[in-house]
Amino acid sequence: MLWARWLVLLLCWGATSGEQPEDERSALPAEGQPDPRRQRSPPPVEPLDFGFVPAAVYDTHAYYEPGPIGLLFHVVHAFLYVVQPNPFPKDMIIKVIQQNMGGIKIEEWRKPENVVLLLQWVYYEVGFLICTTVGVLLLVVTPIIGACFCVCRCCENCGGEMHQRQRKNADCQRGFFTASLIATSVLIIVGVVIAYAANHNMSLHVKSTRRLINTNIRDLKTFANNTPSQIDYLMGQYITAKNKVLSELDNIGPLLGGRIHSQLEKEVVPSLDGALRMAGAMRETKEALENVSSALEVLQEATGRLKASLSDERASLSNTLSDPACTNGAVSHTCSSVRATLAQLGANADFSRLADVNQALANVNVILGTDLSNIVQKGYSSFNDTPRLVKEQTRNIVSGVKSMLDKIGTEINSFAKMFPVESSLANFTTFLNLQQKTVESYYPQLDQMDFYRWIGCVGALCMVVLVLAFNILGLLCGTCGYDRQATPTTRGCLSNTGGNLLMAGVGFSFIFAWVLMGVVTTLFVVGGNVEKLLCEPLANRQLFKIIDTPFLVHPAKKNFLPGMLFQNPNIDLTLGSMYSDCYENSGLYHALQLETMFNINSFLNRTVYNKDLAKVFENVQVDLQGISLLEQAGRDALINFANSGIGYIDYDSYLAELNKGVTLVDLLTFSADLEAQADQLPRGALENALKGHASSIRQIHRDQVLPMEREMKYIRARSTLSQSIKQLQRTSSDLPVKVTNILSAIDAAEYLIAHNASHVVKQETRGYMQSLVGYFRQYTQWVKNSLSGEVAPCKPISNMVDSMEIVACSFIIDSVNTFWFGLGGCSILLIPSIIFSIKLAKYYRRMDTEDVFEDGQEGWN
Repeated sequence: MLWARWLVLLLCWGATSGEQPEDERSALPAEGQPDPRRQRSPPPVEPLDFGFVPAAVYDTHAYYEPGPIGLLFHVVHAFLYVVQPNPFPKDMIIKVIQQNMGGIKIEEWRKPENVVLLLQWVYYEVGFLICTTVGVLLLVVTPIIGACFCVCRCCENCGGEMHQRQRKNADCQRGFFTASLIATSVLIIVGVVIAYAANHNMSLHVKSTRRLINTNIRDLKTFANNTPSQIDYLMGQYITAKNKVLSELDNIGPLLGGRIHSQLEKEVVPSLDGALRMAGAMRETKEALENVSSALEVLQEATGRLKASLSDERASLSNTLSDPACTNGAVSHTCSSVRATLAQLGANADFSRLADVNQALANVNVILGTDLSNIVQKGYSSFNDTPRLVKEQTRNIVSGVKSMLDKIGTEINSFAKMFPVESSLANFTTFLNLQQKTVESYYPQLDQMDFYRWIGCVGALCMVVLVLAFNILGLLCGTCGYDRQATPTTRGCLSNTGGNLLMAGVGFSFIFAWVLMGVVTTLFVVGGNVEKLLCEPLANRQLFKIIDTPFLVHPAKKNFLPGMLFQNPNIDLTLGSMYSDCYENSGLYHALQLETMFNINSFLNRTVYNKDLAKVFENVQVDLQGISLLEQAGRDALINFANSGIGYIDYDSYLAELNKGVTLVDLLTFSADLEAQADQLPRGALENALKGHASSIRQIHRDQVLPMEREMKYIRARSTLSQSIKQLQRTSSDLPVKVTNILSAIDAAEYLIAHNASHVVKQETRGYMQSLVGYFRQYTQWVKNSLSGEVAPCKPISNMVDSMEIVACSFIIDSVNTFWFGLGGCSILLIPSIIFSIKLAKYYRRMDTEDVFEDGQEGWN
């Protein structure tokens, strides 16, 4: 049986534990571990597709449907339940076996506890004992009664006198006996048919036993042939996990470097974004300053012309009012009123008073000579180069891990090759072939034995059929030849033959009844007890509970199955659990609990869960100090921009002038008022002069004020100046503080990269390593699940048990029990058949004498 042990141990190679090995957990770096509550969870591991283990297709269908004869089987089972309604005596059988472990000794049974067991066994078998006693009594009494009956009739007693007394109800009695004999014969025929059906069913299914044997052996061969390919498939799928890990290692830059980059960018990118926004603000400031300068020139030019024109007109009007005519008492009041409004004749918005922004613009232009955006983009590029730095600085580590993966694969293959798989399974297949040939060599003998059995059963039925033949022929001849007018001494030949045939049937009944009863009793005792003590407990698995009782099979072995297979009886492996697992088509590894034979965790710790893998990644060092986020030129540009002078511009003055109107007063209203006052003067030169001034003012409004209010040139200039001033005001607001904050953020990010990046590298390296280990964990878990349910499925083992149950119980025992049930019914019915045949023969046979009356009349029954 060495090959069997090799086959069992062979399946140990690929099992795994669902828990992470202790060595692997202890191999993780202890230093720098963050609080588990704050530690960032590793990214989910991509599920791997290992495909499907090549499935074995088994041919045996260990299921039996008896068909119509199953109804008879149920009837027999019900009869046996009536005979034996007690539950299966599991505890009693265990006690009997345990107390007779060393052999049965008569003196031991005199002990009180054994006497109690014996009485319990008698109580359990009381139904069988009663039926067996009845059968034995019939077996013994029947030939004795037959012999006495024959002697008695030879002495012309017991109905042997050939004389029939007269009876008034003779016809009624004859009819009753005829009907009773017919009914009895019909029931006997039914019993014969039942027995013959059972006999034929046994012969029919005994031949189909070959099919079950062949399919079971073929399934075992399939099991042996498919197991190596399934194990090879398990080994081969290590390459799936390995290739995935190799792919992750080849992409360690984007993966590990990307993880490091993602953690650092939370601090780095916002600082660079602030510098980049400030570079945009510089360009916007330049544009705003240019817009302010150009708009200010346009507005200063227009307001300068307007201011000059209004000043000239005001001086001219003042000279007119200085005319001596204004001193006239009637005119002086009007002139005084006009002279009081001269101050209103002037430009309101005076942009010439605003300081230019040329110096600030010149400073900004000098600052923009340094391309701050390009410098910031270089900082982005330098930071985004983290994956490349990680890939370059971990090149040696990656090559070491790849070599380690190759070593793991070699160790797995070497471990699998430690077991002589091919030779063991070849020996197993050879063993199966030899056993199949041995079994097939017994087929002719089994066929011959089954033929003899069939002949014997048919012979027993022929005994009953012979009695039936005499009864039926006797009934036919007697009924057909019976003449109501004939006297008992003058009955016809046909009627007399019928009576003789009935008596012949009686004679053969006495000859065969005891033989049949002996056969029935023997088969009843054997078949009934086998059904109740073997088949039923095997069907409900109670038999397994007896076999699996600790220390039952061997007093020194707790469990006999692991003790027989592994020489370790302490393993919690029972025949019932193994059968249940195999019935569910679980793997042999799971059914036999082979994990107890080999500490697979130690193997996995040395191979797949290699602690050296953690040590290799523990030494990962990534130097990111070469990353420069912002060059000195960029820093100088930011500082110079803060000191460019845009913060010293008087924005309030600009906004105040923009909010003023073009003139101090509406020139049209002023000119209208001037004309109205001129109309109050006497006609003359003064009146005409004032009206001329009013006309000149209207001309100024039309030629200079209206264009400034309506032409797009001036409107756009005012709008541009307003927007640019507000923008510059927003930009210059706390500009030094903003620049300082940007520079501080960049300094903090650079300090993080230079001094604290090692912690981020360790944390992300640990997560990256866990993701790699996660692929191997998937592989080992898949191997465990495959070993439990897909590799070497042991359905053939449960099929063999079920096939033996079908053959022994369904094919043989059910047929045997149905046979003795039918034959026993026939044997019992022979007793009333004898009585009715004897009674009825009196009415058909020709009598020697008959009743004679004195008046010369005769009568008979």
